[in-house]
Amino acid sequence: MSLVLDPAAQDLLFREARTANTFTDEPVTEEQVQAIYDLVKYGPTAFNQSPLRITLVRSPEARERLVALMAEGNQPKTAAAPLVAILSADNEFHEELPALFPHFPQAKDAFFSERQVRESAAAMNATLQAAYFIIGVRAAGLAAGPMTGLDFEGVRKEFLDDDHTPLMVVNIGKPGPDAWFPRSPRLAYEDVVTTV
Repeated sequence: MSLVLDPAAQDLLFREARTANTFTDEPVTEEQVQAIYDLVKYGPTAFNQSPLRITLVRSPEARERLVALMAEGNQPKTAAAPLVAILSADNEFHEELPALFPHFPQAKDAFFSERQVRESAAAMNATLQAAYFIIGVRAAGLAAGPMTGLDFEGVRKEFLDDDHTPLMVVNIGKPGPDAWFPRSPRLAYEDVVTTV
């Protein structure tokens, strides 16, 4: 076998894991979210910049405000999920670089003094971290329903600030009845991998 990860773990994280569209009402605890973050924070980012920020939407009032900003087809799922997280990119991540990248603290000013450069780096690396987060949710035995059908500017204004760019909303919980759409096809190895 070419992979060292146990086949059951491979299934949990990839083969059997799916985007959930319905959830049970079993709550997602703060301890579960903490465990997910404490695992996925070790995923690599450029310069260890770690720009992902996670806003947990727990109060009924906040949930109502968020649901109104979701695309119509995503509203019922977002209203019913046990927990919803707004994942965003912190465009001022460079302020943390002296602590996060201590062997070259000058990276903050040498590479990220311009806002446009930071926004580009933050978007790419926070999106990478969002993928780690989804895998972490699966590792916790939960299902994730990531969505980009939303009013991004509305979410930024309602829940974030000018220094944070929303990337996606993720519904989290135990999958409910009829949670899965049929699995869509994937590209074959030879369609994706080229050797030069």
